[in-house]
Amino acid sequence: MTQLTLVIGNKNYSSWSLRPWLAMKQFGLEFNEIRIPLYNDPDCSLKIRQYSSSGKVPVLLHDKQTVWDSLAICEYLAETFPTLQWWPEDKAARALARSISAEMHSGFQNLRQNMPMNCRTKYPGKGLEPGVQQDIDRIISIWQESRQKFGAGGNFLFGNFTIADAFFAPVVLRFIAYDVQLDTVSINYVELVLELAAMQEWINAAKNETEVIPQYEF
Repeated sequence: MTQLTLVIGNKNYSSWSLRPWLAMKQFGLEFNEIRIPLYNDPDCSLKIRQYSSSGKVPVLLHDKQTVWDSLAICEYLAETFPTLQWWPEDKAARALARSISAEMHSGFQNLRQNMPMNCRTKYPGKGLEPGVQQDIDRIISIWQESRQKFGAGGNFLFGNFTIADAFFAPVVLRFIAYDVQLDTVSINYVELVLELAAMQEWINAAKNETEVIPQYEF
């Protein structure tokens, strides 16, 4: 099978890139990585367009197929490697996992805008603009519901690691960076995701990056 290649942005800032990257790592897929720093390089959009007409990361290259958008990439991988449990086996659990992944993919704009992902720096108490706490409360509710209904088989949202966990991984990093107050269920989940070897690999690489994107810094 042709080698997989994932085109990503800065690891310190690109939450969209983290999602498929983490999922691929967790499911043991070997892949090449092309990192294109965002914003600082005036040609970054042109460089990305070498791989995808969208001009955005992440982008997955496989055989002659190009897939962009983090959710589309994960769904493509789930179809391409069906023996791996990308989604929960139970139909009801799978429906919830897909629903919350899609909600994370398209929603929580207040949280995104006011608490941008930043692996290198901590901003305790920053970013709590109107609407942000509502987003935080909704995410905590999602985590509690998933764990309560379908988490009995393990410690992730649906027991075993799934695409849903990959989609909430950037939120974990945001909650740490901004010292968000959490309940016990959420604290345990945040600690679990942070302890993943792949997450530590990503964070360490992010801390070694030198690019600074001012709009993502306080």
